[in-house]
Amino acid sequence: MKDYIINAPQRQSVSKRISGVGITVICWMMWGYLLFPIITLINWLRGDYNVINEMRWFGGYKSLLELMEIYVGTLIILGVVWCVWVLIRKFRRRRILPAATKRITVEEMSDFYHVDKMQIGHFQQQQNVTVFFDETGQIIGLE
Repeated sequence: MKDYIINAPQRQSVSKRISGVGITVICWMMWGYLLFPIITLINWLRGDYNVINEMRWFGGYKSLLELMEIYVGTLIILGVVWCVWVLIRKFRRRRILPAATKRITVEEMSDFYHVDKMQIGHFQQQQNVTVFFDETGQIIGLE
């Protein structure tokens, strides 16, 4: 597998970091919400007396069945929302701009990045290339 992800969280804006943490917290809460009925059911079937007493207090297996109905309904709703989101993302796929299909020559690339043509030709044949940039975004080294 080729690793194309650039791991540079220091370049993210504060709002993106906060929204990422918020989404993570919401997803973990949903995960806990979805696992709680299963854990309760397993403990009840194992014979855990605390869970058995709690089940009696809240109405026995009938309340568990109602909780499981809510649980299955929640899973169905989440599945439908996920499928709709996938379809929307598929239909909103970005079109390729005509400028993106233009072929760039080695000379144009070496002039733009200020790199020797021989180095570009050599590194185009490599499987993995590490590019080092300075603070302004200019290439300072290749490995």
